[in-house]
Amino acid sequence: MFEKATRLKIRFNYKGLCTVDDLWDIPLRGLDAIFKELNKKIKTQEEESLLGIKTVEDKILDIKINLVKYIVGVKLAEKEDREFAADKKEKKQKILSVIAEKKDKALYEMPVEDLEKMINDLG
Repeated sequence: MFEKATRLKIRFNYKGLCTVDDLWDIPLRGLDAIFKELNKKIKTQEEESLLGIKTVEDKILDIKINLVKYIVGVKLAEKEDREFAADKKEKKQKILSVIAEKKDKALYEMPVEDLEKMINDLG
């Protein structure tokens, strides 16, 4: 699909013309706007044809729609992965914080003699 798109030099209308590789830099809302516009075109073309024969323009439109869908899917998966990683990091930090509190609590509960011995052992 990407090979066909680059060989055909497919361009998208979004704040001017943009290439397939430019799609990766467009935010999700922008990609959604592009998809909606392409979807309108495909519905119009389907209504206009009585024969149902796919023209070159129809095939290019299909490629464009599939490219946008693919890139949106990848971006959504990446977003989900980032959110999962952030949640995981937050949980780890919380657990480390609880461990530190428990260690501090254990120190507070130790007899003074044991604490003094620990200090002497540290030098």
